[in-house]
Amino acid sequence: MNRFIKLLAVTLTFVYGYSYSQELTNKKGSLLKFKVVKEVTATTVKNQQSSATCWCFSTNSLLESELMRMGKGSIDIAEMFTIRNMYLLKGKHYLRYMGKAKFGDGGEPHDVMAAIRDYGMLPQSAYNVVPGNNDRITTGEMESVLKGMLDNMLALKDGKLSPVAFKAYSAALDAYLGAPPTEFEYNNKKYTPRTFADEMGIKPDDYIEITSFTHHPFYSKFMLEVPDNWMNGMVYNVPLDELQKIADNAINNGFSIAWSSDVSEKGFSYKNGLAIVAETEFEKMTQDEKDSMFLKPIAEKIITQQMRQDAFDNLSTQDDHGMHITGIATDQTGKQYYIVKNSWGTEGNDCKGYFYCSNAYFQFKTTAIMVHKSAIPADIAKKMGIR
Repeated sequence: MNRFIKLLAVTLTFVYGYSYSQELTNKKGSLLKFKVVKEVTATTVKNQQSSATCWCFSTNSLLESELMRMGKGSIDIAEMFTIRNMYLLKGKHYLRYMGKAKFGDGGEPHDVMAAIRDYGMLPQSAYNVVPGNNDRITTGEMESVLKGMLDNMLALKDGKLSPVAFKAYSAALDAYLGAPPTEFEYNNKKYTPRTFADEMGIKPDDYIEITSFTHHPFYSKFMLEVPDNWMNGMVYNVPLDELQKIADNAINNGFSIAWSSDVSEKGFSYKNGLAIVAETEFEKMTQDEKDSMFLKPIAEKIITQQMRQDAFDNLSTQDDHGMHITGIATDQTGKQYYIVKNSWGTEGNDCKGYFYCSNAYFQFKTTAIMVHKSAIPADIAKKMGIR
């Protein structure tokens, strides 16, 4: 998920934390009403700003909800600690693959779990940093400098890395972000990143990624073929209807979902707070239909397993963006939507950083989800071989 998409103004009103029926009107008098069916408690909306780090913000948001579910309270996890540590792992990976590997901001939810497993976790208060001491998160210069160092290391004539080569790389990373604390105090108690992660009780192996494609057998694991899966992470594969059942079961039982999806479709409008798959192709719509497609309930396509597979195979479904699904809502026709927390901030909109994703859009454009294994219905978990 390596695309940073500019934050747009959102006209949809979302009242966080309460069940409600909310009207959305426009100048033509069109109307949408939503009612929250089930909601999982989430922390405040963050802003990834000028960085392609949605994978970190969305998965950390998932873990923050998990900590609340586990009775640990509301804890703000430091994204930059995770991002720093992933650059360490990416640097080693890039060198071992002799530069024939992905390097950059992009990543997947399992990257966060790897960072916790290898390096621990920090609260935001212990590592509140921005690359280069800028006034906003921007990683372009840091990424370019770090990759340049690695490429120059690999260009050495004797073909051997200096014993201090990676120390120099780590030092450059710390020059941009600052060295993280080896020990810190939180709520009047001293921790290391390792002891803090252990006390939080997040077990990385309890969180699994699931998708639904036919080019690999169902109920098996495979390496998801998307560019940002630089770690070659494995995902479980289930039929489309069961992917939906897992998502619904998770929310209805108090678990939230890290969601990887394509957000480049005509039916995705963060401005209007909706992600839908209109029954009529956008190119065949009248102008009136285009103008009103996000302003009233409309018919959507029935998504099949083959449609989903075709879109992945022809590359029209890409792994664009990582988000956090925190609830389920319905419109006035009874159609179900997922409530999605984004990481593009809250300024300039009334949605407070959220939007609604229809079942059809979820089915069509999901590349993968991550959930706690306990969120999976028992019969499906048995077929997956995890219970």
